[in-house]
Amino acid sequence: DRPQPIIRQTNHRTEAPQSLRDDASATAMPRLESQMKSLSMNLDGLFTRTSVTFHPELTADRLVLNQVKADPAAVQRVSHFLDRVRTLAGQPLYAEVVSENNFPTGAGIASSAAAFAALALASSAAMGLNLPEKELSRLARLGSGSASRSIPGGFVEWHAGGTDADSYAFSIAPANHWDLVDLVAIVAAGHKPVGSSEGHHMAPTSPLQAARIADAPRRLDVVRRAILEKDFAAFAEMVEHDSTQMHAVMMTSTPPLFYWQPASLAVIQAVAAWRRQGLACCTTLDAGPNVHVLCLSADTEEVATRLSAIPGVERLLRATAGGPAHLLSA
Repeated sequence: DRPQPIIRQTNHRTEAPQSLRDDASATAMPRLESQMKSLSMNLDGLFTRTSVTFHPELTADRLVLNQVKADPAAVQRVSHFLDRVRTLAGQPLYAEVVSENNFPTGAGIASSAAAFAALALASSAAMGLNLPEKELSRLARLGSGSASRSIPGGFVEWHAGGTDADSYAFSIAPANHWDLVDLVAIVAAGHKPVGSSEGHHMAPTSPLQAARIADAPRRLDVVRRAILEKDFAAFAEMVEHDSTQMHAVMMTSTPPLFYWQPASLAVIQAVAAWRRQGLACCTTLDAGPNVHVLCLSADTEEVATRLSAIPGVERLLRATAGGPAHLLSA
């Protein structure tokens, strides 16, 4: 007989998120999609920490997010995910889930990606499943597409696949492969009014979406090669192009969806000017107003100083490429 599940925790170091697009985390950019195929950089220092305890006496799942009892919609989403874990384990137990982020939630910094990666590892471990990385990635994907990328470490690609079995993420380079730093310029820390999932459903109404999807394999190839060859110029150009194209789709959807705020645009324009002046930096945005400014470590302090002086930038979050989702000691 399987022993009773015990408490497990997972500390998920996400991509700051830049995991948008339904995604999420903090998946930091870039995330380039082609029928789910995408790239991201998982972040060290920005994380979701989740504990899952299955109780025989519970009659329903419970969820606490950032020390606040979650609303029914969030509980339902988590319960639906846990149903899959219960099926895999052959255990009908309900769970108490306690989760917290050390970065703004629901603000376009891939909190959903981080959350479901952490939940996948914590819940499966609590049930004693001991899933390998590929299976964890597949499981996390059921909660949030981009969560599949938040399981492996470093620079990660989500393989599109044609079925559930072959749609998963894997590392293309370890965290120490390239000394990139993500400076997240927070211009609005509040919860965005329109979530990433809803934005995804609206994307097909844009006349630009079909062209964006058709060109995605080329953009993905350029960024993958740039990462592997540490070619920042090629990386910066395509990351910014993809981000702008994604937001153009949202702005031309029906109804239109505008995430950028004046401070977002100010950061985008300033960083482009700084790169022309010789600083190795570029921008990318998930489905939200906050701007990920990716730069080489040698230029980080100068870029951070300049970003802090831009009106509307409330604060900066800083992260380097990080390792995979992992269990913490009880």
